[in-house]
Amino acid sequence: MKFYPCPRLRGEITIPGDKSISHRAVMLGSIAKGTTRIHNFLQGADCLSTISCFRQMGIEIENNGSSVLVHGKGLRGLKKPEQILDCGNSGTTTRLISGILAAQPFPSTLTGDQSIQKRPMKRIIDPLTQMGAQIRSLHGNGCAPLEITGSKLHSIHFSSPVASAQVKSAVLLAGLYGDGETSVTEPSVSRNHTELMLSRFGANVRTEGTAAILLPAKELYGQEIFVPGDISSAAFFIAAGLIVPDSEILIHNVGINPTRSGILKVCRDMGADLTLLDENQESGEPAADILVKSSTLHGTVIEGALIPTLIDELPVIAAMACFAEGQTIIRDAAELKVKESNRIEAMVRSLSAMGADVKETEDGMVIHGKRPLHGARIDSRADHRIAMTFAVISCLAEGETEITDAECVRISYPGFYEDLQRLGAR
Repeated sequence: MKFYPCPRLRGEITIPGDKSISHRAVMLGSIAKGTTRIHNFLQGADCLSTISCFRQMGIEIENNGSSVLVHGKGLRGLKKPEQILDCGNSGTTTRLISGILAAQPFPSTLTGDQSIQKRPMKRIIDPLTQMGAQIRSLHGNGCAPLEITGSKLHSIHFSSPVASAQVKSAVLLAGLYGDGETSVTEPSVSRNHTELMLSRFGANVRTEGTAAILLPAKELYGQEIFVPGDISSAAFFIAAGLIVPDSEILIHNVGINPTRSGILKVCRDMGADLTLLDENQESGEPAADILVKSSTLHGTVIEGALIPTLIDELPVIAAMACFAEGQTIIRDAAELKVKESNRIEAMVRSLSAMGADVKETEDGMVIHGKRPLHGARIDSRADHRIAMTFAVISCLAEGETEITDAECVRISYPGFYEDLQRLGAR
């Protein structure tokens, strides 16, 4: 797919529902009693993989596009799938569903696409095994496919070496079936959508510092869930509105959960003209409209506890840094190496090809901004975040930018290019 520079970006946009929340709503709705209605569900490939997996385990799920009805059968209502469960490209599906499957009275096998079969699963295999789960990496490499034999689980107090919402969630979901108090302590707090939604469905969960603590549940109960817009998707329009001259974009109903909204802090630290409007908690999660205007940005340092709150936004933040005055340093972000692609290497290689002054480090990158960028042929690595990032950069790069495997955006934002074009991109 080919892209060209544009003079400005202007207009209003409503982005799709939050991917993390959409996944969790289907999972908890499936193991809750009664019907869960999910509004503004993300119709991306990853979330559809979650629906497919639970349908194969006997859960009736109605998907009419604007809302999803999950007819849950309770904590012990899942049935043995007749086929291997295919998680597609979704790490969230693979890791979180493992916590649920570990306690079921049947065996199951999880697999996914080539990317999933390279992503590290030992980080959830280890704590779940400590709980009594029987999980085997069929290729013996700590990756999917995973063979899971349901077992009676006991509760643990787990200190996670990484701040990962997927690891935390896998352990907490398994903890629903445990024999006592389960806790997960992280180096810093990762996104807390699981804790919030577990509480909403009736689980006894609390937080203390960087620890999430859960008691086993007798039952969960279906809910009505309103999914706010995904801030990880909004990030591309935030960045575009800031760096493209004479631009103004209003992004409606974006989730601004503080464990996810680190990009807003970074933008402000860089001098962004960014305003939150109509802040509310109607969805059970904080949300707001975000008004973004073209800004003169300057470099910053992004590190430490801030990283888990913006891990998925770091590629587009790196793009913003290319158009900012001075130096931007991203560190403590080694987790980027084990996403859909090695996003550090992918960003450094492709930004360099466009003329950026960027250097890869062991756990991040250093970017010197304000170098003129030119079009290039960009290998997206079939990574949706990489493809969307370079579509944004193309708005300012001289000449033609071609992105390979550009259709990979369907994973999280099927209508991304149409929305970008509607604002004035070419």
